Amino acid sequence: MSTSPREPRRWWILAVLCLALLVLVIDNSVLNVAIPTLISDLGASSSDIQWMIDAYILVFAGLLLTAGSLSDRYGRRRALVIGIVIFGVASLAAAFAQSPVQLIAARAAMGAGGAFLMPGTLSILTTVFDDAERKKAIAVWSSVLMLGALGGPTVGGLMLEHFWWGSVFLLNVPVAALGILAALLIIPESRGPARRTDLIGALLSMVALTGVVWGIIEASRDGWGSGPVLAAFAIGLAGAVAFVLWERRVAEPMLPLGLFRDRNFSGASLSLVLLAFAGGGILLALTQYLQFVLGFSPLKAGLAFAPMIAAVMVFNGVGVVVDKRFGARAAIVTGLVLLGTGFGLLASTSVGDGYGHLVLALVVTGAGSGTAGPAAVATLLAALPKDRAGVGSAVNDTVQQVGQALSVAVLGTVLTSAFAAKMPASAPAEAKHSIGDALALASTTGDAGLVRVAREAFVGAMSITSWVGVFGAVGAVLVVLLVIRRAKPTTAGPVEDRPATDEVRVSS
Repeated sequence: MSTSPREPRRWWILAVLCLALLVLVIDNSVLNVAIPTLISDLGASSSDIQWMIDAYILVFAGLLLTAGSLSDRYGRRRALVIGIVIFGVASLAAAFAQSPVQLIAARAAMGAGGAFLMPGTLSILTTVFDDAERKKAIAVWSSVLMLGALGGPTVGGLMLEHFWWGSVFLLNVPVAALGILAALLIIPESRGPARRTDLIGALLSMVALTGVVWGIIEASRDGWGSGPVLAAFAIGLAGAVAFVLWERRVAEPMLPLGLFRDRNFSGASLSLVLLAFAGGGILLALTQYLQFVLGFSPLKAGLAFAPMIAAVMVFNGVGVVVDKRFGARAAIVTGLVLLGTGFGLLASTSVGDGYGHLVLALVVTGAGSGTAGPAAVATLLAALPKDRAGVGSAVNDTVQQVGQALSVAVLGTVLTSAFAAKMPASAPAEAKHSIGDALALASTTGDAGLVRVAREAFVGAMSITSWVGVFGAVGAVLVVLLVIRRAKPTTAGPVEDRPATDEVRVSS
């Protein structure tokens, strides 16, 4: 079998991809820190704030599969650059928005840019790195993803202490400009074979994903049985069924459904959904725990996640070693067991434990995520033909996005319901909505007893939510053991030529 040399600029290419990814994930996590300032400076209502978050999620999730398919057809570097341009321009518009409506529109445009940007980074990584190095590269990619997601609140807190709220968006612009220049100079262009654009498939995928994500978002506010939620799920389900039927009969489908017949691809996809579901809602609870129970400032709360970030980055490397010696299934299962153990530690938290107990839980949880994540992503991508790297990477991002949205909706509802149930019957009704409302009421009435019972109720509710995370991790372990094939450990060998169907052109 013929061999070809490795791309000599592959690690520089990875650096550029990580730079683009870092801007994207930091921007999404930093918005939560800016919410109080947006309320005061822009006069944003609670509905406006919700739409600032949801507008991005809806557009991003709805366009992911379409963006991935287009990148395979017209060029992955081109799609990445288009995504960075859209994201940078939209960030500039967001920084100088004069009203909540303008900011919501800018956030929706940022979602469109992100839909091309995020899967583009992973699909280019897949084509640039060979089998021997790909898992190491994915480990670095995953570390940057976690660093941005958890480091965003810290960056946002620092920016808001010294500048106006628009600075958190304006920060993206020069980095986006640098990313565009670096992408054009360093990243090689790659694409799959020429195919007819599947416009109907693209439209149906957007209907399906938007309907499902919309329903999940609305369920967290209106309940799972409300009319709009049921209508959204019905539209999403109808779109999904129509998408499957269309993709089965069209000659050149956007997403070949045969990919899901591969046990590793389908098993990794489902385990990533459960992994995202287990972790997404827990972070929502922890940010409130740090500020409302432990009394941390927003900046200090962001810094409190540093042990988790460090654990993820260290154990990304550990996961690569475990994967290489014992196989991907062993790495994923080990990581999920650690993740479930971390959630179990969170479930055992009591009001008087303080930050020390939380650090242990964060480290174990980070170790689990760091060990399992790269192996799961690499397993999914390894099952793909090279000419489907773009849409396959979009599948990875889509399943994680749906898992996170479902997590926030379900676990957020569990947290809210459990808090209300654990508050004493004698507590004021308005204090049972959330711990934030309870503490605000206590500050106006001077009721120290309400502060104590609210904190106890929230810690109890967080414990229940953490047990849901434990069960999610256990479910993911079962999926991995039953579905993903036991593979031989990866050994370094000669680098194979890319298939003739995958055209790769290097240009500068």
